[in-house]
Amino acid sequence: MSTSPSTSRPAHASALLDLAKIESGDAHASHGAIDVSPIPWLTGEVGMVKALDRDTSWVPSFELPAKAVGPTIPAAVEAPKKSGCGTGNCGCKGKSSTAPSTSTSPSTSTSPSTSTSTSTATSTSTSTSTSTAAAKRPKKLDPKRPGSGIPARKVIRVLVWARRFSQSAFFAVFMYFLFQTGFRGNFTAQSDAPVRLPLPVEAFLLANPFVAAMTFLSTHTIYRGLLWSIGLLALTMVVGRVFCGWICPFGTLHHFFGWILPSKKGRGALRVEANKTHGYQRVKYYMMYGFLVAAVFGSAIGGLFDPICVAVRAIGLGVIPAIQYLTSRGLGLGQSVPLRPVQGASDGLQDVLAHTVWQTKQFYFHETWFIVFLLVAILFANRLIPRFWCRVLCPLGSFLGIFARFAVFGMEKDHAKCTDCNLCLVNCQGADSPQGGVKWRQDECHMCMNCESACPEDVIKFRFLPNRRSAITKPDLDKRMTLATVGIGAAALPVMRIADKLDVNYHPKVIRPPGAVEERAFLERCIRCAECMKVCPNNALHPAFFEAGIEGLWTPILIARVGYCEHSCVLCGQVCPTGAIQKITEKEKLGIGVAPVKIGTAFYDVGRCLPWSMGTPCIVCEEFCPTSPKAIWVEEVEAPMREPKAGENGEPPAMKTVHLQRPHVDPSLCIGCGACEKVCPVQDQPAVYITSVGESRSKTNVILLENTNYNQKT
Repeated sequence: MSTSPSTSRPAHASALLDLAKIESGDAHASHGAIDVSPIPWLTGEVGMVKALDRDTSWVPSFELPAKAVGPTIPAAVEAPKKSGCGTGNCGCKGKSSTAPSTSTSPSTSTSPSTSTSTSTATSTSTSTSTSTAAAKRPKKLDPKRPGSGIPARKVIRVLVWARRFSQSAFFAVFMYFLFQTGFRGNFTAQSDAPVRLPLPVEAFLLANPFVAAMTFLSTHTIYRGLLWSIGLLALTMVVGRVFCGWICPFGTLHHFFGWILPSKKGRGALRVEANKTHGYQRVKYYMMYGFLVAAVFGSAIGGLFDPICVAVRAIGLGVIPAIQYLTSRGLGLGQSVPLRPVQGASDGLQDVLAHTVWQTKQFYFHETWFIVFLLVAILFANRLIPRFWCRVLCPLGSFLGIFARFAVFGMEKDHAKCTDCNLCLVNCQGADSPQGGVKWRQDECHMCMNCESACPEDVIKFRFLPNRRSAITKPDLDKRMTLATVGIGAAALPVMRIADKLDVNYHPKVIRPPGAVEERAFLERCIRCAECMKVCPNNALHPAFFEAGIEGLWTPILIARVGYCEHSCVLCGQVCPTGAIQKITEKEKLGIGVAPVKIGTAFYDVGRCLPWSMGTPCIVCEEFCPTSPKAIWVEEVEAPMREPKAGENGEPPAMKTVHLQRPHVDPSLCIGCGACEKVCPVQDQPAVYITSVGESRSKTNVILLENTNYNQKT
C-alpha cells in the first residue's frame, strides 16, 4: 500500500498560479495592458518564477513531484512548506491551500496511527520553522516605506531631484528666450544699420531632431543650424528619452499641470490602470510616420504637432498677449488711483514688464483664440490621461523613442522580488510598464527615475549596459495601421493641393514676410513655429487660418491693418530655423546695389479715398511711404466741393473750389510694406490696401509684364 506525494507548487507575488492557464499558454490572459508583453512563464517548469535579469541562486529550489500514474486534477496549489513558509519569507504571504493527495489505487488508504504521527510531526516541524523564521525575519530598513522598506539608492534620489531642477531650469531658459524674441529698440538711426537679437532665441528649435528630419526629407538640404539636433540624437542613444523627462519645456508644462490639476484617476486602482501601457500610445508613432512621409512629398505640415512649435506658437501668440492685456488693465486701474505712490508703482511695473516680458504696446494676433483653445484643451486632457500629449500625440517623443532602442542606459528588474505593490506604476510618467512580471517599454520611458525611487523591494535598477531580456526596445506597432498611416501621409499632399489656393487662384491676402522663398518651397520649409510672428516689432505677421488652404494653416502672413513691415527690419529671417524666410541683410531688403525685396503692391479704392471721392484733403499715406523715391505720389488738382451748410431759404449749399492731392501708386517702386494701409484714416475698410501681387519671390504672381514676356527668347 503506497501513496504518491501531494502536488506542491509555489505561488508568486501573493497570487496563486492557475495551472489550467499555464498549461494552455494563456498565463497572461487576464493582464490589463494590451501592449505589455508578459514574462515568458512557460519555461518548461512549474514553480517559483525565476528572475530574468538577476542572479537568483539564493532562491530555494523545489523539486517537482514524480508523475502520478493515472489522471491527476489538483483542486488547488499548495505553497511549499520549506524555509518558514507561512511567515511571509517565501513570498506567499502566509497563505496556502491544501491539495488533496492522490494515489494509484482508489482502495488504498492510510492508517489512523500513521496519520496521527504524521500530523504531530508536521505540527512540530511547522512550529519550529515558524519560530526560526520569526527570529531571522529582518526589520524594515525604512519604517516610512511600505513593503520591505528598502530605500532607493542615493544616486537615484539625487538624480530625481536633479531631474526636477533640470526641468525647471530648461523651462525657465525657454521662457526667457521667448520673452527675448522681440525687438524693443527703434529704427530711427541709420536705416541700413544691422539690427540683430543678442541671443539664439530659436535654440530649442535648432536642437529639434524631428524638425531636422522633416526639413531634410522635404528639401533634401541639411541646414547648418539644425546640426545641433544630432547632439540630441546622440544623447538619446546613450541614455534614452531623457529629453522628454528632463529638458522638453512642453513636457514640463504638462507635468506641472498634471500636478496642480491631478487626473480624475489620481488614486488607487484607477491611477495604476491609467499608468499602464495602453494601445492609444501608438497614435504618436502613426502620426510621426504620416508626417515624415508627407515631408518626403514636399510638406512640413508636421510642425503643427511638434511640441516646441506648439509651445512657442501657443504661449508666444496667445498666453503672453492675454497676460499683457489683463495686466495692463489692472495696472491701469492702479494708475487711476489718486495716490502718488500707487501711481508710481503702477507706472514702474508697467515699464519693467514692457522692457523684459512683452512689447511696449499691446499685441494682437489673427484667430489666436483657436490656438489658445487647443492649448487649454490638451492641458486639461491630463485630467483624463496623465501626460496626455507626451503619451498620445507627441511626434518628437515618438521620433526619439525610435532611437532610444540603442540606448546603453536602461532598466533592470528583479521580478522574483516584486510584491505587486504597484508604487512604480503610481509614480510612472511615461506609462512604460515598470512593474514586475511584464516587459519594460524602453521606447516609452521618460527616464524620470520615479519607479526606482518609489520601489520598496529593490526590484528596479537603472544602470549602463543592462540586461535586456525583460525589455521591449522598439515600438510595438500594428503593421496594417502603419501602412495605412504611410498611405495617408502620401495622399495628404495631393489632397490638400487640389484646392485652388496654391496654383491657380492666388489669395490676395497671403502676403509672406520679406525674404520668404517661393510658395511651394516655403511650405516645404515652414514648420509653423511662430518665431517670426513673435519677433516682428510692429505686430505685422500673423498665423494664417485658411487663407492659404489647409496646408498653409498657421504659416505667417502679413496683415497690414494691424501692423506694417518695418522698412529696414530683417529680424523674421534671422530667427527662422529652417530657411523658409531667408536671412537677408538690410541692404538687400532696401535695394542698395540690388533690386529691393517686394512682398506685394498697394492699390487704391478711389470710391473710399477721401481726396478722390469726398473732396477732403488727405496725404497721410504719401507721408508715411518709406521708399525713396516714394512709391506713392500725388496729383495736384483743383476740384469743386460744396459748402458744409445749406444755403438760405433751403437752397442747395454753395459751391467752392478746393486744392486736393490725389494719391497714386507707382508699382515699380512699391514694395508692399503696408505702411499706407496701416495709417489710412478710413477705419473699417481702408481706402488703400496691400495684396501679394508683384512679390519678388514669385515669377507668376506679377503685375508688371515687361519682365514676364513668355514669348521672348533668353
